[in-house]
Amino acid sequence: MKKSIPAVKGTREFYPEEMALRNFIYEKVRAASQMFGYQEWDAPFIETIDLYAAKSGEELVKKQSFTFEDRGGDFVTLRPELTPSLARMIAAKQGELNFPVRWWSFGPFWRYEQPQRGRTREFFQWNIDMLGVNSPEADAELIAVGATFLRSVRLNPERAVIYVNNRRLMDSEFDALGILPEKRLDISNLVDRRTKMEPAKWDAYALELGLDQRQLDGLKDILANFDLWKKSEELVRLFAALEALGVKEYVKFDPNIMRGLLYYTGTVFESFDTSGSVKRAIFGGGRYDNLLADVGGQPLSGVGFAMGDVVAGIILQESGLVPEFVPTPASVLVTVFDESMWMKSFELASELRSAGLNTMVFPEPAKLQKQFKFADKMKIKIALTIGPDEAANGQVAVKSLTTGEQVIVKREAVADEIRRLLR
Repeated sequence: MKKSIPAVKGTREFYPEEMALRNFIYEKVRAASQMFGYQEWDAPFIETIDLYAAKSGEELVKKQSFTFEDRGGDFVTLRPELTPSLARMIAAKQGELNFPVRWWSFGPFWRYEQPQRGRTREFFQWNIDMLGVNSPEADAELIAVGATFLRSVRLNPERAVIYVNNRRLMDSEFDALGILPEKRLDISNLVDRRTKMEPAKWDAYALELGLDQRQLDGLKDILANFDLWKKSEELVRLFAALEALGVKEYVKFDPNIMRGLLYYTGTVFESFDTSGSVKRAIFGGGRYDNLLADVGGQPLSGVGFAMGDVVAGIILQESGLVPEFVPTPASVLVTVFDESMWMKSFELASELRSAGLNTMVFPEPAKLQKQFKFADKMKIKIALTIGPDEAANGQVAVKSLTTGEQVIVKREAVADEIRRLLR
């Protein structure tokens, strides 16, 4: 017996039930995006490594990317994120596009990370951005799109919260503490790591980064001040817009939200499952003002976020919010009475498909009891039978597998009878 070949570490196998969950998330993402007028787009799955070198940071490029030399000698990578591709594509047609651009995408990405709960090396990700507008109200719209998704999958504000902060607000607070600009990225990453480290170790790490005790104490005061947003005109306007958009109950200010990536410049936000069963964010994003600088475009402000399907899927499953799995999209099974009636069953199924009904034919002659048992396991709702008597009289036996009701109807009335039983 041959040894089985396992899947590549960190990749995912989508059996029909897992595929149904992925499609459920996609459908909800699509609906939330289109509700606000965003257009679907996509970029290549393979990109040159140079595209990520400027925007994404050394760790992503050197440690987390699936990079290889192609047969032409070029270094390419399976895309680890979408923002650099977005920048290139916007820059290429910047003079032709109607701004503000509202774009969204849902597709596969790859990162060479250590697989663990909520993190895989292969994942699907929702990316959504608005480009060409620089206002707190635009930021609020993106947050509202995220909240609309949470609401659509029935994750209420008691289960999922969107935490917001503002980089400019934090920079002004860092200025007051005398934290030098060249230290800001390190301090942002320090804040991001606070919940993942023991307090004493976090304090020691802060001092290692060059903060003195006064600055460390001041930083702790800032991170404990949940009314700090009132000092920011941007955040005051943001919360007013969120209230008008009907999603304010999902949103809270948290000075500990920093988002470590280099390109965020204003409002930042992350959504978390408040039960704490998954520590990773459901989605996260923010405002960036220098998107196109490294790919040859003119200055352009934008705001956007990304959501991976892995964490969202775990939370939906744990919350019992995934729709019941239906093993087949066919609501009708045409049985095969015997070999002489086989082609009659094929003809009937073809007519029903032309009438817009998803229809399956049992693949071989078999005892009707076996065929009905198969239909029951596949959760098919209607079974049809054409025997010699029905064929001679232009009739079909129609049985509801939900109620057990069975009727004999004229061939031309079958589609209408099925629709009646499915109502």
